[in-house]
Amino acid sequence: MNAPAVSPAHPLESAVRSYSRSFPVVFETARGCTLTDEKGHEHLDFFAGAGALNYGHNPPDVKRALIDYLSGDGITHSLDMATAARAQFFDTLQARILQPRGLHYKLMTPGPTGTNAVEAAMKLARKATGRSTIVGFTNGFHGMTLGSLSITGNQSKRGGAGVPLNHTVMAPYCGELGPESGQTLAWLEQMLGNPSSGVDTPAAVVVECIQGEGGARAATDAWLIGVREITKKHGVLMIVDDIQAGCGRSGGFFSFQSAGIVPDMVTLSKSLSGMGLPLSLVLLKPELDVFSPGEHNGTFRGFNPAFVTAAAALDRYWSDDRLMRHVRARSREAREALGRIAEERGGTVTGRGLMLGLSFPVAAQASAVARACFARGLVIETAGAHDEVLKLLPPLVITQAELARGLSIIRAAVAEVCGPLATRSATEVHA
Repeated sequence: MNAPAVSPAHPLESAVRSYSRSFPVVFETARGCTLTDEKGHEHLDFFAGAGALNYGHNPPDVKRALIDYLSGDGITHSLDMATAARAQFFDTLQARILQPRGLHYKLMTPGPTGTNAVEAAMKLARKATGRSTIVGFTNGFHGMTLGSLSITGNQSKRGGAGVPLNHTVMAPYCGELGPESGQTLAWLEQMLGNPSSGVDTPAAVVVECIQGEGGARAATDAWLIGVREITKKHGVLMIVDDIQAGCGRSGGFFSFQSAGIVPDMVTLSKSLSGMGLPLSLVLLKPELDVFSPGEHNGTFRGFNPAFVTAAAALDRYWSDDRLMRHVRARSREAREALGRIAEERGGTVTGRGLMLGLSFPVAAQASAVARACFARGLVIETAGAHDEVLKLLPPLVITQAELARGLSIIRAAVAEVCGPLATRSATEVHA
């Protein structure tokens, strides 16, 4: 396979850039599940802005709501002052999402990104409980600011902090100690319940029900129920990070719905705005609403255009169950196709909904397959501790034909990288 092309970055841009190296073209327009570069070449998108574009690029109804709002001189910046757009978003979230699911949360808008929501939730947990320790889980990812990094597992990302990351404890995620969920639950119970464990009672645990950067690893419902029961028993708050797995990605609006649990707090961002505009939110039980006015704030915690698009997306896609039925159908098709590849190549299929992974027995194969996919017009990335997982994050609105085309590209890329089944060793990988 050919070596990847040189990144087309602007000469002034920092070397820290990453995605332009993986996808070395200049993108110009996008619609639905298709990105078009400046040369007019179309690329099927199985990345969806790292999960920020669940409804595809420029969904027409959502885009129209934004254009109309801006054309009418709607307020764009307001800190957390009351605006019509803010109220409409809150009312729509309550009507479309929270009330139908029997959830009773207060809403806090921190800064505009996912890591801002995680930081706010961690601060609030510490204030509400008077305790300092936060528990994260192996292979988890929660953001790139210091608090979020302290409960993130990835060594290279943690190393970028440049300072010790304190006041946290890492616990084994579901399946980390073996296939049975009870093993890691017993570990957590021992850590919290044994007064000689050396771990002070924490303020909270922060968990992804489906680990995104960790390799599209989905916790079992039994494990999530177990974590909820243990945290309740020991007076520890449970925070679900639904930044990538939420907003329908898992097959329900929230990734914890299938387990029937109610977290103390939930963090949302990425696809919350409906079309990739920056917006994040912390859902918190009313008794945890203990910040004093202005105790946690930020200049861009009131980005009204994102409130407008978020409300429009909720009205468009969450007034009935059609989107979720569509997601579940496409998920079955994708799992079946990936399962055949995994069976042939000795890998495994991970994840849930349209957050799926195809792991490879040799880690380097996943990145090689991703490059081969891009050469064929498919944008897709890798994940996992060793980047050993090809991660599928297509827009939830992807058609059956588009999904089939993308899966066909993956199969062809796997064949190119791994070679004919009967004649190639599993350890051989194209450079």
